[in-house]
Amino acid sequence: MIYRRKTYIVASTFVDEFNALFNDILLPAQLKYGARLIGRWHTQLDEESSEIFAMWEYDTLEQYEEIERKIKADQKHVRRVQERYDQLGRHRYAEVFRQEIQQQFFTSTVDRERTILE
Repeated sequence: MIYRRKTYIVASTFVDEFNALFNDILLPAQLKYGARLIGRWHTQLDEESSEIFAMWEYDTLEQYEEIERKIKADQKHVRRVQERYDQLGRHRYAEVFRQEIQQQFFTSTVDRERTILE
């Protein structure tokens, strides 16, 4: 198994909209193609910024790459994302994303059977 953590630093005023985008559009596409969400969390960093990160589980790095290829090739999904970006206002993205999106991959140091994931 491999695990992926994807981290966003966003304007706190954008958290609700970003969560809606994730839950309404991004998550269903990930699940449709086989991604397994462990969880997604939010913490307020200061008055203006928040961190949101998600943890995902995959059998292999190749499985992750295949899922990503399928999502990017799904024209209906891509259209929905683009429509939501237009709805939210593309010009706002420079304002609301406070730094580059980070993504890291991990392997577990504990057998999966000894965790709540089993």
